[in-house]
Amino acid sequence: MFRGVYTALVTPFASDGAVDEPRLRDLVDAQIAGGVDGLVPVGTTGESPTVTHEENIRIVEIVVEQAGNRVPVIAGTGSNSTAEAIDMTVRARDVGATATLQVTPYYNKPSQEGLYRHFSTIADRGGLPVVVYNIPGRTGRNVENETMIRLAGHDNIVGVKEASASMAQVMELVHSRPDGFCILSGDDNLTLPIVMLGGDGVISVASNVVPDRMKSLVEEALSGNAERARTLHYELLPLFRAVFLDTNPIPVKYALAALGRMEEVYRLPMCELSEDNKRKLDGVLDQLQIR
Repeated sequence: MFRGVYTALVTPFASDGAVDEPRLRDLVDAQIAGGVDGLVPVGTTGESPTVTHEENIRIVEIVVEQAGNRVPVIAGTGSNSTAEAIDMTVRARDVGATATLQVTPYYNKPSQEGLYRHFSTIADRGGLPVVVYNIPGRTGRNVENETMIRLAGHDNIVGVKEASASMAQVMELVHSRPDGFCILSGDDNLTLPIVMLGGDGVISVASNVVPDRMKSLVEEALSGNAERARTLHYELLPLFRAVFLDTNPIPVKYALAALGRMEEVYRLPMCELSEDNKRKLDGVLDQLQIR
């Protein structure tokens, strides 16, 4: 269902800490002009842990309005409470989202059966196609492939944002998945190998900064042009590393601020990048002629 580059959008904040709606709309337009295939607001990169539920839905609504049916919008509406995730997903559906990104429940660490029931219940009752977000490094629980294949059998569970960092797990999943179940890399570094192994694209942090270049990389990889895709991958690798010099989304928001696209404002406990890491990121932006 989903194939290509989907940008995990940052959430711009104004100097008073409020959501910066004009900057968010500008970001949506810049991403679409850069050729991305879709937008993913209010995921980890969108600082979902520190926005209120009302802000979460309003951000989704703004992105949907500004996208204007030009690209699909996969709304981050996940929670470690199944009931809360359903409520947020229904609200995202009501403001026009195309699908929902549902993170693995964090902190409470459910069993594999609990994970299966969580995602299946959201798919049954949330009113949107579900993309599972598997990121055990943040949530403390991996969605094992046996569970993922069970979930893929649900008509309304359409794919996974795969950020387990295990290529063995990815290969097994690519080999075993049913037709129509998409596998999107959740790590810019691993986009090329995952696509070349049969994956469908990426939900990208780096594309906030270079949407056109990420689109070119993924297009070449999906077309089987391995040599060209590999060249583009290594050109962008310094940026892939730089946007994780600190906890996401701190570095990518700094990069966008350095490019004049938003203010460098976070909500605690997120805070600004160290001066040393700012210099490193500035060097990468200059090296890649991004500014």
